Amino acid sequence: MSALLLLWIWGLAGCATPPPKDPENICNIFQENRSWYKAAKNTEQKWGVPVHVPMAMMYQESSFRHNARPPMQYWLGFIPVGRASTAYGYAQAKTMTWDDYVRENNRSFARRSNFADAHDFMGWFIYKSHAVNGVSKWDAYHQYLNYHEGWGGYKRQTYNQKPWLIQVSRRVDDRSKRYAMQYRECKKDLDRSWLWRLFFG
Repeated sequence: MSALLLLWIWGLAGCATPPPKDPENICNIFQENRSWYKAAKNTEQKWGVPVHVPMAMMYQESSFRHNARPPMQYWLGFIPVGRASTAYGYAQAKTMTWDDYVRENNRSFARRSNFADAHDFMGWFIYKSHAVNGVSKWDAYHQYLNYHEGWGGYKRQTYNQKPWLIQVSRRVDDRSKRYAMQYRECKKDLDRSWLWRLFFG
């Protein structure tokens, strides 16, 4: 039984989707990974979140790596003492927040290393940031500040003590706007391909 379990885990690892070849262009990302576009559209329909905002945030969080996590910290330069946080996966979701998402949405089989699940998690978080703090779902700058600081931290404006975070949030916002412009150019083709695959693929 243990051998079968190891083979199953090895098979899952072997099937992991590699990061897109051109992460700077959302059209190329979705052309390369059609299932990602379907997941992004599902998030948009479910949570009312524009496609480009969670994608820009995910780029910043993991560079679209399924197993991304904070670097290991070392004591005396060589003794491992653990990681800075429990963040993991495409969305770099922390365990406590992920557990809240799973509980609220009855998604006990969701995995942080699964793109569709991670994208849905981001949609949920953006939706909640809008509900809790009144931040527009289209506002990648303030949405990312919520994502990094949490809803309470955002209310307390803890980001004002973190100039580096302000700069990162601006980069996320800039990328979100570029993604939005690119997406407008390819949305029609992506939707046609997606619907064609849905019914005839």
